[in-house]
Amino acid sequence: MRNADSSWRDTRKLLKKDARWDLCDLIDRDDKEKRYDEHIEVLTKRNKEMFHSLLESCQEVTLTSTWKEIRKLIKDDPKYSKFSSSDRKREREFEEYIREKYVQAKADFRELLKENKLIDHTARKKLADNPDYMREIVSLLDNDKRFLNLECVSEERDKILNTHLEEVEKKGPPPPPTATEPGRRK
Repeated sequence: MRNADSSWRDTRKLLKKDARWDLCDLIDRDDKEKRYDEHIEVLTKRNKEMFHSLLESCQEVTLTSTWKEIRKLIKDDPKYSKFSSSDRKREREFEEYIREKYVQAKADFRELLKENKLIDHTARKKLADNPDYMREIVSLLDNDKRFLNLECVSEERDKILNTHLEEVEKKGPPPPPTATEPGRRK
């Protein structure tokens, strides 16, 4: 069975009409259903990956895209109809895909901020003294895909940046490289 939307009950009715069904008498009914469920799980996972690759290949998909606008772009692709016969299911999967991408993009951006040497515990003071300092930070970050991925939600990106500036300031200067763990000293 290649349709992951089919129930075991419906599939069993079809399979009973097949001449090979009698050869499966040695397998008990629960085991048949269990194997069917495992098979459907594999199909579902494969279809989901295929649907995600379709969304990935559509360059118009952004973190703020809606299902309605993307559906128009991808509905003629065979991967679209292979995923599911239910448009609701496709929409739910699209929403989940966007949610996962959004969470990942924010995590990647936070990682970029941690890697950035220009943002240290003195950055907020430098910003207060020189408002152009933010342009320096942004121009440095602007070269990284992790910054650009959040372009469509720039307000959220700015909020994450400001939160990071506050956190770094609260932490203060990093310990010197020669510092050891205080618990190990005697």
